[in-house]
Amino acid sequence: MEAHQHSPDSSSEECTVLEAAPSKNACLQHAGKVADLYCSGCECALCEDCLPAHNDHPKVALSQALEQRRNRLQERLGAVQKRLPQISDALSFVKEILQQLTNQRASIEEDIQSSFEDLHKQLDVRKSVLLMELEVTFGLKQKVLQAQMDNLTRGDGDITTTCTQTEEALAEEASVATLEVEHELEERLKGLAILRMPCQPEENDQLDLVMETDGLRKSIHNLGTIVTTSAVASQSEAMGNGLEQCIVGHPASVTIVTRDKSGGACKSGNAILSAEVFTPDGSIVDGEIVDHKNGTYEFVYTVPKEGDFSLALRLYDQHIKGSPFKLTITKASEVEVEVSPSTTTATNSAANATPSTGSSDGTKRRGKSPGQKKKGSKRASSALGTPRRKTQNPIEDDLIFKIGTKGRNKGEFTNLQGVAASSTGRILIADSNNQCVQIFSNEGEFKSRFGVRGRSPGQLQRPTGVAVHPSGDIIIADYDNKWVSIFTCEGKFKAKLGSGRLMGPKGVSVDQNGHVIVVDNKACTVFIFQLTGKLIAKFGSRGTGDKQFAGPHFAAVNKNNEIIVTDFHNHSVKVFTTEGELVLKFGSNGEGNGQFNAPTGVAVDVNGNIIVADWGNSRIQVFDGSGSFLSYINTSADPLYGPQGLALTSDGHVVVADSGNHCFKVYRYLQ
Repeated sequence: MEAHQHSPDSSSEECTVLEAAPSKNACLQHAGKVADLYCSGCECALCEDCLPAHNDHPKVALSQALEQRRNRLQERLGAVQKRLPQISDALSFVKEILQQLTNQRASIEEDIQSSFEDLHKQLDVRKSVLLMELEVTFGLKQKVLQAQMDNLTRGDGDITTTCTQTEEALAEEASVATLEVEHELEERLKGLAILRMPCQPEENDQLDLVMETDGLRKSIHNLGTIVTTSAVASQSEAMGNGLEQCIVGHPASVTIVTRDKSGGACKSGNAILSAEVFTPDGSIVDGEIVDHKNGTYEFVYTVPKEGDFSLALRLYDQHIKGSPFKLTITKASEVEVEVSPSTTTATNSAANATPSTGSSDGTKRRGKSPGQKKKGSKRASSALGTPRRKTQNPIEDDLIFKIGTKGRNKGEFTNLQGVAASSTGRILIADSNNQCVQIFSNEGEFKSRFGVRGRSPGQLQRPTGVAVHPSGDIIIADYDNKWVSIFTCEGKFKAKLGSGRLMGPKGVSVDQNGHVIVVDNKACTVFIFQLTGKLIAKFGSRGTGDKQFAGPHFAAVNKNNEIIVTDFHNHSVKVFTTEGELVLKFGSNGEGNGQFNAPTGVAVDVNGNIIVADWGNSRIQVFDGSGSFLSYINTSADPLYGPQGLALTSDGHVVVADSGNHCFKVYRYLQ
């Protein structure tokens, strides 16, 4: 009976419209009948004569259906309109580059004319050849940029036109007659919302001329070259130990690989590249760029003092991927003699100061697992500071199995981050760069995966954290979308929370009250939400104090409902009440027992022991509830490479995201 009733909001609207058009909701199938219901399954309005044919179908009040349709249409309109400033900026940017390219062409043409006038008739033939080469090169680059401008202009026009039509439709009264039109507009807006637009420059404005006059009469036939590349900053990359291992007074080297708009490696040199190393006081460290003439360049620099530095690499005055990079310069005495470059503990150089966003695979570096630190893989009980017990000492071959290689298919990963384990025997992996969550059994059998790349609700842009709510819902922290998404256990989107509040959520967890704990890596704050999205509490700020964070990563909740947070750049683990009061802090920077080099994943066992993934040292440590070191998980047989998220499976094992090796590993853990 409720389906026949109109909502309070819709009744007043109908009275107003009926005065001007009494038959606005006339049934399209039965003349003289008024439609007051809507069949959700058939998507059509119904009068009382229509009901027998739709007896078993879901139905709602027509006014409610019209209102819902309008709301969805308004939401689509807003989402698409937000794209206009981005497209406008891109259009201006590309137009500017095209103008600069045209100016360069005019300038070079003038240079060519001037040079060949001095050489008179002997050079006329070569002049014509070079002018032709210039026109061809200019034409090719102009064609790319013009085509991009045309695409952007068309997209701008399509969006503007559709938005105008939608606004006009929304200005009219909703009725059965407008359903089809609004449905068409909604479909067009939906398509425009996901329409891919070429918003990054697909060419550059470089057109240079190299003129050599020495031995001119002997080489006049080959005189002159039009110099350019197809390199673009948005695709070019940097790698090398200059992003990993930087020691005071020692030369550090960074290799830059230039790429074209499609990501293909450029084979020629002469690109306009700049590099700057900024010291903490703002001064610039000198360095040298070497052009290898094959599309790769080398930047060599030496830093005179220790500290935190920034390296900016620009191509045509635009930052390349990952730039500016953050560097940590250490003294030579702080680096062990026997440590190879692959086991250095330098801080990763991600643009946003998280270990997972370096410019390329080459910027990752392997730390040392416990088995690599000393001769032999076991420690004496005295070294642990506790009697030898099964629950505290590592055993041989702790690794049970590992799953994954680098790739985009099921069971393959690219920069996996967060890990969660459900009470139903499932392991969930946040596959960050593949924009999905993959689900496995406790035995490693692939079960399913879900996730679609995008910036709309229900889509994923960079999932970094994952947790399972007692209700079975899957909670995902989306770093780039700046919100937390909630999905059913089957992977169907339900809701999002934190939008407008979060800056860069990294880890998520659930406390004993069912509240969602969110670690905002970028804001250096911990947020506590209800599942409905209501903010309960928040605490923390950027800094080095006890109640402050520097790039916090993941969180776990113990049996006292206390929140355990890994403080990445402060190299510590902190325990708080839900009100944000500090209960416990442990850890310091180093490689010894109980020390960290950027902790990441964290979990708590049934006895209250705290298990921590030590990212920079590539190991897993175990502490008791008071923060005292107990033992390691033995990872020496197959060493970790930058471990991230960590969890305890329902059958009592430790599962960890081995991000550098593009897999997850399950280890024995005796409680």
